[in-house]
Amino acid sequence: MQSIIGYFQGLEHRPLERGAYFVSGIMLLWFFENLSPLVFLKYKKNKTRHAGVNLGFTFLHFIIHTFLAIFIVMIGNWTSEHGFGIVHWVGAGPLSTILITILVLDFFGGWLCHWVEHKVPLFWRFHLIHHADNNVDVTTGLRHHPLESVWRGLFFFIGLFFAGSPTYAVMIYQTLLVFITGFTHANISLPKSLDRMLSFILVSPNMHKVHHHHEQPYTDSNYGAVLSIWDRLLGTFRKLDPSKLRYGLDRYYSNEKDEDFFALMKKPFEKVGDQHISG
Repeated sequence: MQSIIGYFQGLEHRPLERGAYFVSGIMLLWFFENLSPLVFLKYKKNKTRHAGVNLGFTFLHFIIHTFLAIFIVMIGNWTSEHGFGIVHWVGAGPLSTILITILVLDFFGGWLCHWVEHKVPLFWRFHLIHHADNNVDVTTGLRHHPLESVWRGLFFFIGLFFAGSPTYAVMIYQTLLVFITGFTHANISLPKSLDRMLSFILVSPNMHKVHHHHEQPYTDSNYGAVLSIWDRLLGTFRKLDPSKLRYGLDRYYSNEKDEDFFALMKKPFEKVGDQHISG
């Protein structure tokens, strides 16, 4: 356990190493997408062009979160010095600290933040960039408008204060999050029984694809990032057979522009007649 803690303790200061995890995960899942696709995707031009647009947003996302890592260290130091947060209140050991961190950060930075983005029109204007992708694959996972990345970070900080997590536990969660995000968005076909078993604890690929279906109430379900328990406990869990999936949005957005990087960047600032408010 000490070797694991030692490795992750300074990982926030090694962005290239963290980026290497992401790139290797993308490449591996890209390979499996070609071997065993879940659905047949109809890219506007080709898969590489589609990836270029999504990875443009991903690059901006990583730049922003590299700077946000400064605040993660500051919050971690403050909670440690003042004994603030669950891990300090219960006197958690290393393993318990990791488990508490995963649970708390996944609720605040995963489920709650995501739920709010679907309920508050201002946040939805930016989050729809993620949902506007008509061809959900491994590159869709971190397709977020830069401003969405900022307030996702703010929700993450709230969870970090509440948990009182040390930096090593946060880095473990974030590394897990990157892999699970790629996995749940990847266009891969798992045996239904395996996918169903995974979905009792973790967000599985089929479970998250329901969230990307173009129609409500499916769009407004399965908000979880890593753990599926929040959707199951809070009544936002839904199922849909993969054969019925259709990605994109059925209103408020021109699906012809889902691979236009600059149109996507400007879209949240354009006036719209009717905002999507989940119900």
